[in-house]
Amino acid sequence: MKLAPLFAQYLYKYKRLDLPGLGTFLLDQSFIIDPDKSGPDKPTNLEGVTFQNNTSIREVPELIGFITSQTGKIKVLAISDLESHLELAQQFLNIGKPFIIEGIGSLEKQRSGECIFKAGKVLQETGKDSSVKESEGKISAKEPLSGFKSVFLTPVKKFNWKKPIAIVLILVGVTFAIWGGYIVYKRATTKNSKILNKEKKESPAIQKQTTTTYKSTRNYKFVIETSAKERALNRFQRLRGFGLDVQMETKDSVSFKLFFLLPATVSDTARMRDSLYGIYTPPGNSAYVEN
Repeated sequence: MKLAPLFAQYLYKYKRLDLPGLGTFLLDQSFIIDPDKSGPDKPTNLEGVTFQNNTSIREVPELIGFITSQTGKIKVLAISDLESHLELAQQFLNIGKPFIIEGIGSLEKQRSGECIFKAGKVLQETGKDSSVKESEGKISAKEPLSGFKSVFLTPVKKFNWKKPIAIVLILVGVTFAIWGGYIVYKRATTKNSKILNKEKKESPAIQKQTTTTYKSTRNYKFVIETSAKERALNRFQRLRGFGLDVQMETKDSVSFKLFFLLPATVSDTARMRDSLYGIYTPPGNSAYVEN
């Protein structure tokens, strides 16, 4: 089942829908779907719905629970599906395309950075699967698959040859991401080792000069993400599962930092930060260096 119809069902039922990184949809408490006034041949406009921009939303445990109950997936996979869907939404908005949520309406980003909302049609036959449309109504896209999701799914009766190919492509992508991070880490460590070995072989006069240069190489904290507790713990465990030496810390038990502790010179920190940002930092977050 796609996520867009689940968003609509959740909003119809609870009259509020929070989407991380985007904002909040509010539906009038008096809203009721009347089968006598609407149907597949005569869809009605969704009335009484408003949207509030709020990019600070991070955790939506009620929505995750709803997705889990409707799809039968475990919590980790539901979170992964939601993140993938919202990342796709951000991509559409950032290139100037409206993002359509079936059964609710469409969002379009303005130059100010805020999104404007246009109400759509009421979702019909909410119990059935529907396609997700993310464009001006002419472009449809399947919900992106997240890493390891297919491993936990119950096999369908009809074999679909596209799924094995999609899984292979996903695993290849994950492998390249891990490999890229490992290369960055390996280069920094190797560079440090070469400088140290060179010092031991040089004469005392040259060694003194080299030692001065080496002192500019030290460990820096490369922060790749700052998020709330639940999100940070899930991401920490996932990256650790890939064999990466990622670390986590918090000062107030509310905001958590995920970071790599790597040796680097001052001139290398910007390049390494940008490399790690491109591989590990999710949309809407930022990467930076701490001394």
